[in-house]
Amino acid sequence: MKRFIFLFSFMSLCLTGNLVQAQLTEADYQRIDTLLKRSEKVYASSVKPHWTGDTHDFWYVNHERGGDVYYEVHAGDGSKRVIPPREEDKPADAGETPYGNHRDTVKIPSPDGHWQAYIKDHNVYLRPAGFEGEGVALSYDGTEKHFYSARLQWSPDSRKLATLRVRDVTERQIPLIASSPANQRQPILQWRDYAKPGDPLPIALPALFDVTSLKQIPVDAVENYAHQFELRLTGWRNDSRAFTFEFNQRGHQRYVVAEVNATTGAVHHLADEQSDTFIHYYNLFRHDLDDGREMLWISERDGWRHIYLLDGKNGQVKRQITRGQWIVRSLDHVDTDNGLIFFYASGFNRGEDPYNLHYCSIRFDGKGFRDLTPEDGNHRLSFSADRQYFVDVYSRPDLPPVSLLKRTSDASLVAALERCDVSDLRAEGWQMPEVFCAKGRDGITDIWGNIHRPSHFDPQKSYPVVEFIYAGPHDSHVDKDFKPAHHLVSRLVDLGFIVVSIDGMGTANRSKAFHDVCWKNLKDAGFPDRIPWIQAAAARYPSMDISKVGIYGWSAGGQNAMAALLFHNDFYKVAVAFCGCHDNRMDKIWWNEQWMGYPVDASYAASSNVDNASLLQGKLLLINGELDTNVDPASTLQVVNALIQAGKNFEQLYLPAKGHSLAGKFELRRLNDFFVRHLKNQDPPEW
Repeated sequence: MKRFIFLFSFMSLCLTGNLVQAQLTEADYQRIDTLLKRSEKVYASSVKPHWTGDTHDFWYVNHERGGDVYYEVHAGDGSKRVIPPREEDKPADAGETPYGNHRDTVKIPSPDGHWQAYIKDHNVYLRPAGFEGEGVALSYDGTEKHFYSARLQWSPDSRKLATLRVRDVTERQIPLIASSPANQRQPILQWRDYAKPGDPLPIALPALFDVTSLKQIPVDAVENYAHQFELRLTGWRNDSRAFTFEFNQRGHQRYVVAEVNATTGAVHHLADEQSDTFIHYYNLFRHDLDDGREMLWISERDGWRHIYLLDGKNGQVKRQITRGQWIVRSLDHVDTDNGLIFFYASGFNRGEDPYNLHYCSIRFDGKGFRDLTPEDGNHRLSFSADRQYFVDVYSRPDLPPVSLLKRTSDASLVAALERCDVSDLRAEGWQMPEVFCAKGRDGITDIWGNIHRPSHFDPQKSYPVVEFIYAGPHDSHVDKDFKPAHHLVSRLVDLGFIVVSIDGMGTANRSKAFHDVCWKNLKDAGFPDRIPWIQAAAARYPSMDISKVGIYGWSAGGQNAMAALLFHNDFYKVAVAFCGCHDNRMDKIWWNEQWMGYPVDASYAASSNVDNASLLQGKLLLINGELDTNVDPASTLQVVNALIQAGKNFEQLYLPAKGHSLAGKFELRRLNDFFVRHLKNQDPPEW
């Protein structure tokens, strides 16, 4: 009988061997804690140039098998020599702005040195330089709650003053309890200013004063800008004819650049962006030309983020400088002498990962587009002081870094500096991540992501799949640079999971339509793209067992991870949610109103993990800290309450003395154990 049982068990193991993985031990857990040291076996990685003053010389340190070697390079001919070790550059002290606060009482001198302007009793005052007595008031209607800002801006000719008149509000505060303070036994209650969606906001409106007549000049129709998320002054024209401000309307569907005539107070718009969804104002860029008579401006008005030349008199488009189904990621440098714009862009090389950054230039007339970095990869650049030379380091998740020295004038190669060597890692069984592309929900749009496989990966075996998610619409989030180890991914990978990361629709850095999917719909989180992407990857690679799919993430990714078990629990089975903003009405105002809109409406409830907690299926672990100043800890606790009311089973880890950064050894061990237990069906080793 015993022999029969043994034979039956042996046959079962043979038949299902591709599904069986060895029991994980404490030695495995100890081993994965050393993975971040992989960089020690990565040689000749990215060159980080330290340019020497205004010269064409720079030095860098190169990690080689024999140790660190320091090189000095002359960019003119690419020659290099070994030098003694140097100290890393220390960042310069940025200092402090002496009058950055609205209520400061610092005296602001006029450009000609004859006057001082300041705030007293909430009003604007003026006095001669060197005079110690009280000055004369330029305004009389300032009060504690409706005051003039101390951010006073003089016109270059010292004849006018601009500032803001601020209608203040009492900002919401949230309580945080430090349950285990280091210096006393009893808990400490803390309060933090924390505005949430729908809360009242301060209103700041431009104000203008004539110093020569000691009178205020009314700004025309200033109340048109009262419905605001923010309004800020952006400086005077060099000839003192006007000053400018930028206005972000509440709800983020309109963004205005305006100019105020210094003589009449008349206002005209230099740019007026409007959208039925949202203006992604984080990525706007403005560069004034010819003292504001023209303006370079980034806009998504044709459905893609591009550079425009606007007329400074009326805001009309004089020319669209870049165009096409690709995007400008950021403007880096404007060379007015030669009429050139230098910028980072992505998506114009068909077949390449559309998120890869390339460095480009174009003339003001929209002609002469040039990619200075044509190599297939994600490019990071560093220029000499005069911008005649640059070091270009490019890589991909599946391509170790290559470091090149180039001339800016024609992007020609001066010297190949280093090519990264990861052969020692490969010899130890480490697996290069794979960049993978599949179609999204519409069957047309390419969705891009990465696949991470365990060391000593065996394609004949079966591995549970776990998605590392962050679907915040403010950016795209999948790594595009080479990383031999990732502090939030590598440990789980080498415990025997295939980990994937994906940028689905609703994230940034593709078309406007791609991005707009998130509008009033953060629960979408690109899941209708992520799921077919994983299915397509599994169809190509049968080693991916998509009957066992987990998901985890932090912050917005924590919201996404739990949402997977609410709205897509037919596919995702296990989730770990760290410090999640589980209800967008509970989270910070600036981030959530940007995507969910204003006023707060039913779409907030539809995307809420709290309101939809009764839909939970699968295994869920919630982790957050009691002192989180980024996401209100009550957001997770309200989820807990809703799950209890719905009779749902789940696990929770509420951490004393922890804030928003939850990547310590303890919580990561809990993350690993949870997936080992519920996706590998193993009891993790004792701690």
